[in-house]
Amino acid sequence: MSYGYGQPAGPPGVDQNYLGSIFQNVDKDRSGQISATELQQALSNGTWTPFNPETVRLMIGMFDRDNSGTINFQEFMSLWKYVTDWQNCFRSYDRDNSGSIDRNELKVAMTSFGYRLSDRFYDILVKKFDRQGRGTIAFDDFVQCAVVLQTLTNSFRAYDTNQSGWIQINYEQFLTLVFSLKS
Repeated sequence: MSYGYGQPAGPPGVDQNYLGSIFQNVDKDRSGQISATELQQALSNGTWTPFNPETVRLMIGMFDRDNSGTINFQEFMSLWKYVTDWQNCFRSYDRDNSGSIDRNELKVAMTSFGYRLSDRFYDILVKKFDRQGRGTIAFDDFVQCAVVLQTLTNSFRAYDTNQSGWIQINYEQFLTLVFSLKS
């Protein structure tokens, strides 16, 4: 069993002054913090539809180091790099430049991250993360899919001490694993 980390390598950092102006534009209430609502309004998934609120919540949770429910400028810089890396990754797998990826493109992407999953499971992923019912996954849903896979993989690895791809847990351990996920 092989499973990847689910996070693409990215370009070097962006100019802090540039990010500072973006942060100020996103921080509509001038609180010095960006809420999930403010972040959702600022993000684009390329489909002229609102960015997936669940993906926004997951990203806030990943970068909210002080557990305030919002992100400050330092946290925003990390989130910006993360989103930019995922955009570049998404574009590289959107081979037909459709603005979304189909099951085969998703499989190529996840395989490159180190995941070895069945075709049947890719069908499940597309059904789960295709919010528009077109048989494809938009950028924001792709990010959510990758984050969820990464989170679940990390939780699985905690029990897969010999890295065999198999775990044996009892029901309460399973529930603890599921309910303790940070996604």
